[in-house]
Amino acid sequence: AYERGMVLKNVGLFRQAADHFEKAAQCPTYALRGFAQLGFCLKKSGRQEEAVAAFRRALQVPSTLLKEQVQILYLLGRTLESIDRIPEALETYRWLRREAPQYRDVAIRIESLSTRRTQIDNRQGQVDSPWAQQALQMWQGLLGNGK
Repeated sequence: AYERGMVLKNVGLFRQAADHFEKAAQCPTYALRGFAQLGFCLKKSGRQEEAVAAFRRALQVPSTLLKEQVQILYLLGRTLESIDRIPEALETYRWLRREAPQYRDVAIRIESLSTRRTQIDNRQGQVDSPWAQQALQMWQGLLGNGK
């Protein structure tokens, strides 16, 4: 099943390949590679949420080597980032940085996502429309006078 999945993946038939990788992952010998390839194929098929689950299952395989873990963490981080799950992506990239400090563009991604997260947090505390700002000021004035 794993070999068939690889052939299908290599010709771009990701949905069909995913089925074979899912079967292969049931075998302990192929669990890590099966789940990792399944995640990759699901991501390529636009099924990001399912890809996240597959990558996480791959990381739970006990025989995972550090090199494999690092590659899977990167794919997991990129997938989480692509679906705007910024806190989880940051957590994944930070885990990856602890394991392999110089891996690819992880440091830049952490910095970029941290900045983006700060901007989003700041925006959530702001009121955009002038009418809403006036209403907010009025309520704050009323609440302040009621003390």
